[in-house]
Amino acid sequence: MSHPLHAIDQGTGSVLLLLHGFPLDHTMWRNQTETLATKFRVVAPDLRGFGKSSIEPIAAKTGIAIADYADDVAAVLDNLGVREPVVVCGLSMGGYVAWQFFERHRDRVRALVQCDTKSVADTPKARETRYQMAESVEGWGAAHVATLMAPKMLAATTLSSNTKLVDEVTDIISRTDPVAIAAAQRGMAHRDDKSELLGAIDVPTLYMVGEEDAISPPAEMRAMADATPDAEYVEIPNSGHLSPMENPHAVNHAIDDFIARRL
Repeated sequence: MSHPLHAIDQGTGSVLLLLHGFPLDHTMWRNQTETLATKFRVVAPDLRGFGKSSIEPIAAKTGIAIADYADDVAAVLDNLGVREPVVVCGLSMGGYVAWQFFERHRDRVRALVQCDTKSVADTPKARETRYQMAESVEGWGAAHVATLMAPKMLAATTLSSNTKLVDEVTDIISRTDPVAIAAAQRGMAHRDDKSELLGAIDVPTLYMVGEEDAISPPAEMRAMADATPDAEYVEIPNSGHLSPMENPHAVNHAIDDFIARRL
């Protein structure tokens, strides 16, 4: 059963679907929606419970499967009347949703752009950390999650020289519903390993990673590109895990160039 999501829909032409990371919302793509909507129809949903999308309180305990987020996104396209295949671009958790979207809604995918994400499942230690946050976030509040996560998500150069962006990321995380944070952590902890999927991807694929990404390191993402038949790999300078926010010009150029050449 899909869940109605808030989404922005800007521009005309081929559809570029932007799936945000955890624990953010569609506003992390602000620089992409502004620039790329001059060439494409850009659709950027808030995943269930994030941004302006609602969530059931029980989800904090049950979690939301990554497959359910993917089905929610398919329903967004239905509601917007999008029938043709789209370019799916996901960052981090949005990338996990993109793998599931590709598997479950293959006919709707024209190309994949995977930013700062992983194909492997969590290690036992990472899973334990997710469960701990899921159990504690209601007491902590989202602002505490921001203090824990923002420094890990951004490059050292960003942290030292771009206070405005650090504040923006902190603000987005701080206003996130703790129920959404708990639900997503449980869903990500249970997600399947998608390493076997890489060799079966039969659409043009771009892997993009911040050169200082400590969460999804460049070497790991390059290996994913090597395992994918029709893939390209781009490293984004002066960025960590949030490359579309940290170096939007380079990310926009990479996406635009990839689509122009390949589709």
